Amino acid sequence: MDLFPAVNGEKQMEISGARCARGPQESVCSSIQITDGRVTRILNASTPSLPTSDRVEIDLSGFLIMPGLVNAHDHLEFALFPRLADPPYLNYIDWGEDIHKKFPEVIAKHRAVPKEVRVWWGGIRNLLCGVTTVSHHNPLRPEMTRPDFPVKVVPEYGWGHSVALGGDLRAARAGTPRGRAFIVHACEGVDELAREELRALDRLGLLDSSAVLVHGLAIDRDGAALMRERRASLIVCPSSNYFLFGKLPDIFLLGRIENLALGNDSPLTAEGDLLDEVRFATRECKLPSQTVYRMVTTAPATVLRLEDAEGSIEESGAADLIAVRDTGQHAADRLVALSMTDVEFVMVAGHIQLVSEAILERLPLSARQGLEQMSVDGAVRWLRAPVKELLGKTEEVLGEGEVRLGSRTIRIPAGVEAGDAC
Repeated sequence: MDLFPAVNGEKQMEISGARCARGPQESVCSSIQITDGRVTRILNASTPSLPTSDRVEIDLSGFLIMPGLVNAHDHLEFALFPRLADPPYLNYIDWGEDIHKKFPEVIAKHRAVPKEVRVWWGGIRNLLCGVTTVSHHNPLRPEMTRPDFPVKVVPEYGWGHSVALGGDLRAARAGTPRGRAFIVHACEGVDELAREELRALDRLGLLDSSAVLVHGLAIDRDGAALMRERRASLIVCPSSNYFLFGKLPDIFLLGRIENLALGNDSPLTAEGDLLDEVRFATRECKLPSQTVYRMVTTAPATVLRLEDAEGSIEESGAADLIAVRDTGQHAADRLVALSMTDVEFVMVAGHIQLVSEAILERLPLSARQGLEQMSVDGAVRWLRAPVKELLGKTEEVLGEGEVRLGSRTIRIPAGVEAGDAC
């Protein structure tokens, strides 16, 4: 299944009529020209575009275009799982042992869904909330590198699960591609075991400018100073931390760390998708909207060593774009109020991957080819993904009407036949 060559048919596109976010509080009414998956020109509304017979124009008047979001931390194969815990816990080891004792049937049932199917749902879960690039914390699987996977998955990185469960972290670090991030869970808890992990990584010689720690809940003032001294980066997942340990990360303390990004972890522990995490971080951690905006755009692009201007809209950069209804707000203020149902258009590397029914009507017929219809808690979206095939395989295991991404129920809208697509 190789859907991308069928996308649009044309190699040149122009998105016109929309307001384009150039930063958390900067925007301009403009047209965006795209060729071969990259932004080639950004024209102010007053600048006429050159006529090109091969270019397809998509009118997004009334919408705000923002850069596709970058999800700094996810476990894609757990997208279908419910939240599993009986909190509070002291650390992540206690949580892992506890859920295998208390919820073995739930775990076994969801693991019976083939992993390649679960991974696809992880991609779809990110796509639905406007994520165009995601960092997967586990080995990269073949399906994640396919050209028809719903979103881009960071292709080069090193990783270890954690200090306690990651095996030989020095060997994992040595195997990390040169110049790429080495990502590891650390300080995930509220006890001495969690606090000591930062020093353990430093003793191993792993706390350096390539190190990217995930969670960091137990990092104290001295630990934050050490992270800054070593130029290490941090990804926080506040809703998971609060759910498991009853504590929020001290973002203002951790904000002293130069590179700080936001991830949504997995539905096993998180509030929901990345937009749910954005709202949680804004509401519970009292973060300014501009800070949160950067934590899901430019900051994770830096942390993860992305090289195609991900997290921004720049000429010559990848055409990773999302569109939401324009309310006149700054992009940062609009972002922190969004939910999955507000995202009406997603483009990944110049390919239209998701549209609402309203935007579907604005697309030329060639751009509709390969899109399949899906209902998420009643909101209909058209996705460039094998939705019906995936849903059928998943319902064979979980049961009809029992497929959920987090708390959201996934269905095929009534009247849509098994082979229907635009």
